Amino acid sequence: MNNQLINRLNILGLLGITAILLMGSIIQLVFHELPCPLCLLQRVGFMMVMFGFMLNILWGPQQPHYGIILLGALFGATAALRQVSLHLLPNDLGYGSPLLGMHYYTWAFVIFVMTIIGVAVLLCLWRQEKNTTNYRIKNIGKLACYLAIIVVLINIISTFIMTGPHVTPADPHSYWLLDQFKK
Repeated sequence: MNNQLINRLNILGLLGITAILLMGSIIQLVFHELPCPLCLLQRVGFMMVMFGFMLNILWGPQQPHYGIILLGALFGATAALRQVSLHLLPNDLGYGSPLLGMHYYTWAFVIFVMTIIGVAVLLCLWRQEKNTTNYRIKNIGKLACYLAIIVVLINIISTFIMTGPHVTPADPHSYWLLDQFKK
């Protein structure tokens, strides 16, 4: 497969996962649906996937980078599947509001599985270039990386504001840091 196409797919993958993580932040900040511990673990999985895509964009596609993507997707899929299994009982409304008929954690599981399949197919079609020293990052790749870093920082800051130095409650209802100012 053409390595230019592979580079574009890595940028597209990074932008897609960044958009998903950003959507989680928007749901949290705008609709006041705070993430539970399993939701936060899924976000860590998305961040690991993003990191693997960023490595491919910055230093060229390499098998260890795809390995990081796959490990992140497996980690996130495990957390998402655990959360899906907690809400299988009849009359269980699930955690949070559904989005297009499925909860965020169900979408996360589907996206993690799609990521695993997509990267596996990409690895089957991809050929390692012998000379990666001439690899150049395109401006859109740099922009995608900067956007991903900003979204990760938003998630880290919002998580700290929510939990502070404490363990995330199973069903969070308020932001720890904001509660400190109310006292």
